[in-house]
Amino acid sequence: NIGLAYSDDGINWNPEPKPWIEWKDDEVWRAYDPRLTVMEDKVILCFAVDTAHGVRGGIAVTEDFDKWEIRSLSVPDNRNMVVFPEKINGKYCRLERPFPVYSRGGDRFDIWFSDAHQLEYWGNEQLVLGVEDVPYANDKIGPAAPPVRTEKGWLTTFHAVDRDDTRGKNGWEDTWKKRYHAGIILLDLEQPWKVTGLCKDPILTPETPYETEDGFRTNVIFPGGMILEDSGEVKIYYGASDTVECLATAHVDDLLELCVPWSKAR
Repeated sequence: NIGLAYSDDGINWNPEPKPWIEWKDDEVWRAYDPRLTVMEDKVILCFAVDTAHGVRGGIAVTEDFDKWEIRSLSVPDNRNMVVFPEKINGKYCRLERPFPVYSRGGDRFDIWFSDAHQLEYWGNEQLVLGVEDVPYANDKIGPAAPPVRTEKGWLTTFHAVDRDDTRGKNGWEDTWKKRYHAGIILLDLEQPWKVTGLCKDPILTPETPYETEDGFRTNVIFPGGMILEDSGEVKIYYGASDTVECLATAHVDDLLELCVPWSKAR
């Protein structure tokens, strides 16, 4: 299920007593991992669904948080989708993370870009960032919160995973040996599949007990929302240990300064 909560200050939240979206039928088993993008007069919801034929990425639209309409479901083995908050060159744009298990070997997953005239038909796929480009990831990476516009480019969070088989049991699974960090990159405003800046270190890494010890899957930090306030404060909302929702703040200038110039020949 996907829940809904409201806040007047972005800090104190009041959750609705019942799920906002409940989706279970012969094909879809559950919906989860929501990310919201506000654009013009609508809210675009990206989410993942576990189905009888694999994990798929979905996009829905609502205008009132009462009724919502499914606009697209990807083919299996794709998720972590986030939509940019404005059209670029007349098109909707998104980041996504396909699961090329066979061709890349194991979990070597990367961040990709695609765009669409409407929200239904996506194409123009471009590789944005590979896991081998991130110094603190040896397993996989993927989009996190929807990007925000700055004068220097699209400020974009991502999750980066390193695996260490010597860690021992983390969370409820004996096989869970992964640690999730939050990273940040800067994307070109007009060609958002091009990385122009990369922070070489994670901006958030599991440290506190609620990030490392107590939870469904420990050693996990996963941003799902980001707000740039008029004051320049950036609010980054992230899940910890797949159990609690947290808030970290920073000034946008400090985050931009962390993104050192970066480019990669395509």
